[in-house]
Amino acid sequence: MLKWLWLTLLVIILDLSSKAVVSQNFNLYETLPVIPGWFNLTLAHNSGAAFSFLADESGWQRWFFAIIAFVVSGVIFFWIKRLQTHERWVAISLALVLGGALGNLWDRLTLGYVVDFLDFYYQSSIQTRAMHWPAFNIADMAISIGAFMLILDALFSKEPPASE
Repeated sequence: MLKWLWLTLLVIILDLSSKAVVSQNFNLYETLPVIPGWFNLTLAHNSGAAFSFLADESGWQRWFFAIIAFVVSGVIFFWIKRLQTHERWVAISLALVLGGALGNLWDRLTLGYVVDFLDFYYQSSIQTRAMHWPAFNIADMAISIGAFMLILDALFSKEPPASE
């Protein structure tokens, strides 16, 4: 099922190119409202993991998360390689996760942080403060979609009958 690695490559290209465009056109924490009250483009650098977990540490986390991403990417690659033809849904799911992991790994290795820029939030008013989801990127979207697809597969897939 390595034929699905084109999807991994597509995720990496979309992720790295979108990060490059935003990084070249925005200053750190600069915001461009796209849908006021709901969605901004905001350049952020995340030296931690999801939701900036461990971002305030001294720098060891860069290599820790890079090693984890490298190992997980290798496991996913060999998992895809061993899939059977009928496991297309799993192959697509894993290809998405792999593309996202490699896109963010590239950032960690070359920049020391992950570039995030998609900022969704619930509108604020004078009485309330805006509720922001942590900024994320295309790689994070691919990982989330792929993981969700794997969960759906685990919950609802039916194993084909064993052939004798």
